[in-house]
Amino acid sequence: MLKRLSIISCAIAGLLISVPAGADVLKIDGKRVVAKDNTPTRGMNKSQVKQRYGAPVSKKGAVGQPPISSWDYGNYTVYFEYDKVLHSVVRRN
Repeated sequence: MLKRLSIISCAIAGLLISVPAGADVLKIDGKRVVAKDNTPTRGMNKSQVKQRYGAPVSKKGAVGQPPISSWDYGNYTVYFEYDKVLHSVVRRN
């Protein structure tokens, strides 16, 4: 039984090691943007974002269903679905 668990553990570890790592890449208006580590993370609510990162430079109201809004912080934008962060993206010029 222990030998079998060891073989299974090694197989799972091998699969995890072979999974390539990568960053999310997104294009907005034809410009390539990528997630940045020191921006708001998925799942934070608007009050948490404002408390930790301050007031945004500008806000865009909700569009569509579910409602998607955004806050601009100069070099990055935070996108919300309802009150929760979906993505934070950094503009690459």
